[in-house]
Amino acid sequence: MSGQLIAQVEKTKGGGMDMTVTPTELDGVLVVQPEWFEDERGFFFESYSKRRWEQHGLSLDFVQDNHSRSGKGVVRGFHFQNGLAPQHRLVRCTVGAIWDVVVDIRVGSPTFGKWFGIELTAENRTQLLMGPEFAHGFAVLSDVAEVQYKTTGFHTHGTEGLLAWDDPAVAVPWPVENPILSAKDSANPSLAAYLANPSFHWGVEA
Repeated sequence: MSGQLIAQVEKTKGGGMDMTVTPTELDGVLVVQPEWFEDERGFFFESYSKRRWEQHGLSLDFVQDNHSRSGKGVVRGFHFQNGLAPQHRLVRCTVGAIWDVVVDIRVGSPTFGKWFGIELTAENRTQLLMGPEFAHGFAVLSDVAEVQYKTTGFHTHGTEGLLAWDDPAVAVPWPVENPILSAKDSANPSLAAYLANPSFHWGVEA
């Protein structure tokens, strides 16, 4: 949507800029679309407002902000922290464009192993919120992309979980050829290997 159209979104009680929250087919993953104001000078929007989130029934305590920069063709993921240090993550792209993907890793979930993908760009200002029980990754579509995300838990060494970006059991159709990967992400374990010692189960709160 254009800034002009978003400016027409009905505001919640209390005035100010609102946002639209849309569920996805993965329970626990939400698309968050902030409203913004734009004119000849540029634009302004509230990238996060605790008060506004609570008006939409979202009560999360974010404790850390992360910022990455990547070149075109880079694929990062899939990553998560296990149940010892679970994190909700709110992801947005502030420079360029990425294809952002999450995978359900809750054993017993009706959508276990399924993925959801969405294009996040500096222009569309769309954000993706995911619970701890989802592995996260993205591919860079633009020459350069900067990704910023808020987390409800601190980065905790030793709790990092990994999932293969190219696991055929998940079958994510990445929109890049010859992706650029870190050495670690090149050797991430499969979904079948994850099942041998899973971090999350359906119906069990992280």
